Amino acid sequence: MPVTDLTLRPTRPLWPAMLNGMKCRCPNCGKGKLFSRYLKVVDQCDVCGTELFHHRADDAPPYLVITIVGHLAVGAVLHMEMSSTPLHPLTYLWIMIPMILISSVLLLPVIKGAIVGLQWARYMHGFDPAGTHDEIESDGHA
Repeated sequence: MPVTDLTLRPTRPLWPAMLNGMKCRCPNCGKGKLFSRYLKVVDQCDVCGTELFHHRADDAPPYLVITIVGHLAVGAVLHMEMSSTPLHPLTYLWIMIPMILISSVLLLPVIKGAIVGLQWARYMHGFDPAGTHDEIESDGHA
């Protein structure tokens, strides 16, 4: 059953916004930088002026990275165990620990960018220009 948007908001394309976020670019224009530091999202796009401080990509990116990297690591260990002669247990540590650390560090900004792009495309968490912002007041209480 298709969902009908009765708010008369312009539709924002989901996949281009998420792909722009995965490239660490603004989900709106795809040209401005999304991060000012490793995982610090800029307040506003320097190219198109889109406000990005509304995002709430708090715990979802680490959970997704843990899931992805965990599946890759288990698959790699199973492949190493079944396809070769028995390896010394320290061999797994020397191979798997760097692989897990490097892939986690590389994947975290990509996944966080995709989550910010998803939130922007679906008008979540204050990304609605009509003014339906979060219920949290400036002092932090609901």
